[in-house]
Amino acid sequence: MAEEGSVARALGELADGLLPRSIRQVQAEIEDRLAKLPNRFNEFGYDPYGLSPDWLRRAALPGVLLYRYWFRCKVYDVGRLPAGRMLLVANHAGQLPFDAAMLVSAMLLEADPPRVARGMGEYFIPRLPFVGLAASRGGTLVGTPENCIHMLESDECVMVFPEGVRGISKTWRHRYELQRFGLGFMRLALETGAPIVPVGIVGSEEQAPGLANLDGLARHLGLPALPITLTFPWLGPLGVIPLPARYHIFFGEPLHFTGDAHDENAVIEEKVEVVKGAVNTLLERGLEERKGIFA
Repeated sequence: MAEEGSVARALGELADGLLPRSIRQVQAEIEDRLAKLPNRFNEFGYDPYGLSPDWLRRAALPGVLLYRYWFRCKVYDVGRLPAGRMLLVANHAGQLPFDAAMLVSAMLLEADPPRVARGMGEYFIPRLPFVGLAASRGGTLVGTPENCIHMLESDECVMVFPEGVRGISKTWRHRYELQRFGLGFMRLALETGAPIVPVGIVGSEEQAPGLANLDGLARHLGLPALPITLTFPWLGPLGVIPLPARYHIFFGEPLHFTGDAHDENAVIEEKVEVVKGAVNTLLERGLEERKGIFA
């Protein structure tokens, strides 16, 4: 087994050496940032949730390349991030979770110290080919309250998209209109004392403009949504490639809430509306300040 591991490492190093210089430079940046992670790892190189820096070193590369060269992300006010546990609460759009991948990349590359933004995935994500495997190896767990509480009590950074499927299935006519927020993230914040950092992501709505959402067919196929976009299904598999809209990621001031995590929904909804309003303010700022969809 040790010999097999040595061969795998040697092949990996050989493959790295054949990469273009620009990609090797990006990989070196990723390695530098991973070395500064505050996470705790056991003697086998894993944290309690299955994340391995060794695996992340390679898995992060496609996301970082998209971050740097496809979506050309710009980040604002990342210095507002608090130390320790936090909930990143962001808007959600774009059918496929490129917005989540860009937020993960921003936290790795721009935060000081770098952080692993933990995704609390929808129940269907583990069933998706490739995406489910990548999510589990990256330390992402299905978004049950127990999983999230455990992560926050371990001072992890957890990202939440409380619009859920309602966000990703919006049509072009309703772009940047925040859909109803779920209440679960606020109960988790109250339970764990975690601050909430609102995040506004501008650009994700334009990466795959939605024309319609075939709800009935989606239910028949057991899917959460079946969007028709500007490019899908017209271009076949190529239709899932996002348009290179420029991403602008805005971090708001941390919000602190107190109260009983088991309060009535009406009480929790009042607090959730404060967060939703903060995210909406960031989106309005981003839409007003950007010079164009691709600029």
